[in-house]
Amino acid sequence: MTGINARAAGLIAAAAALGVDQLAKWLVAYPLGLRARGVIEVLPVFNLRWEQNFGVSMSFLTADGPLGRWLLVALTGAIALGVGVWLWRNPQRPDAIALGLILGGALGNISDRLRFGYVVDFLDLHFGAWRPFLIFNTADCAISIGVVILLARALLVREGAARAAA
Repeated sequence: MTGINARAAGLIAAAAALGVDQLAKWLVAYPLGLRARGVIEVLPVFNLRWEQNFGVSMSFLTADGPLGRWLLVALTGAIALGVGVWLWRNPQRPDAIALGLILGGALGNISDRLRFGYVVDFLDLHFGAWRPFLIFNTADCAISIGVVILLARALLVREGAARAAA
């Protein structure tokens, strides 16, 4: 990616995150029939499990009724817009890619909420009855990876540059 500027790299990451998310949700809903089946055990510690999430992260701010749904769409849309502006203004390619992952993941979940009224979650990592994460989706993975990249760069890269300059 040496010839691609930060904006383009971020937009490519956003499109990839959105595309992978929507494709994965389509695959589990239709060819795998997860919606009708409910659960498919893949590994002893990993299931595909159909879940309709009417809230945001960890079902926080559950949207009760149409007003709640549209308020969540507006709130998450405003956050996605802010991330998009941040991406557009950021000259650092790694940061722009991280922001693109966050933006693409957010758009994937917003797309679900607009079309269905809920977000489709289907990834279930568990150890017996213990679930370190609630059921999540590929959009959530993209958002989490983007946040981890931003945090790591904020703590490690910029701190290292400041120490070198001192």
